[in-house]
Amino acid sequence: MFLAIIYALLAFIVILLAHELGHFITAKLTHVKVEEFGVFLPPRLLSFKKGETVYSLNLIPFGGFNKLAGEEDPNVPGSLASKSKKVRLLVLSAGALMNLLLPFILLPISFMIPHFEAAGGVRVVEVKAASPAATSGIIAGDIILKINGDDIADFTAYSTIVKASGGITLTVTVQKPDGTLSELELTPRVTYTAEEGATGLLLENVTGKVAYPVWEAIPLGIKRYWEFILLYRDGIVETIKGTIPFEVTGPVGIVHETGKVAQIGFGPLLQFASVISFVLGFSNLLPIPALDGGRIIFVLLEWIRRGKRISAKTEGLVHGVGFVLLLALLVFISFKDILRIING
Repeated sequence: MFLAIIYALLAFIVILLAHELGHFITAKLTHVKVEEFGVFLPPRLLSFKKGETVYSLNLIPFGGFNKLAGEEDPNVPGSLASKSKKVRLLVLSAGALMNLLLPFILLPISFMIPHFEAAGGVRVVEVKAASPAATSGIIAGDIILKINGDDIADFTAYSTIVKASGGITLTVTVQKPDGTLSELELTPRVTYTAEEGATGLLLENVTGKVAYPVWEAIPLGIKRYWEFILLYRDGIVETIKGTIPFEVTGPVGIVHETGKVAQIGFGPLLQFASVISFVLGFSNLLPIPALDGGRIIFVLLEWIRRGKRISAKTEGLVHGVGFVLLLALLVFISFKDILRIING
């Protein structure tokens, strides 16, 4: 578990450094003065200066930071605030955009690494007594290959057919433990408890170890990323509807969950890191003070006001208050994460 936590921290560091690199690269390209680019958080361990920028390595292994000249004050030479609205929008949004783009790298790599995937069919782990499955002759160790002639790729395919077939007799092709094939009749229940299920079967996917070449891994990564986006969208919609509870996980909870995923394998770790990167990128664009999205709002307000800026003092105060509130919220969420972990 200790090694898994190390992997989790490394994944989190990569995600946060990618965010800061987005700001750093666009700032340099647009001639915004970067006073310091730090790897990890202070106190400082060592540093060197090249040109106008100090590059530092810091003690606390948690992401990094950019110190840009005069983020809110246009009177500071080379400051972000002195640049055009387009440049400011680019630099401010670049961190989040890097997080949104990072999965396009991580996901294909996750498919190129040897990993286990559903290889077709579902294996019977347990058959409940007096259930439709027990009556049909299905036993533990059987592998369900087809239902009504349709291939069963995984548990999802099996569940979709069974849930739509309450009271309907299905022809199930199973491979017995000795390798022989049998066709059995199975009639799912119309009403059932969650514990018993429609058929009384406890199943697991039949898996095999695979690794894809790069030309197959890239489209698979893009497809998986799209699935993440749809799941995230559906989660937001269901939360708004009240179908699922609203829950927030902080850095402590994320590292803990990432550590558990890391125990499964490096491929799943990269996929989970992709989800975190996407969520971080999306969240950072929200119009919340102190976040990138909150700073972007001030640039958009300037555009709406036809170039009339909100004073640097007011903007700094808004972001300062927002930062304190976010920090307090982060401490509260982290405390809840720790309690949840302790309580299992």
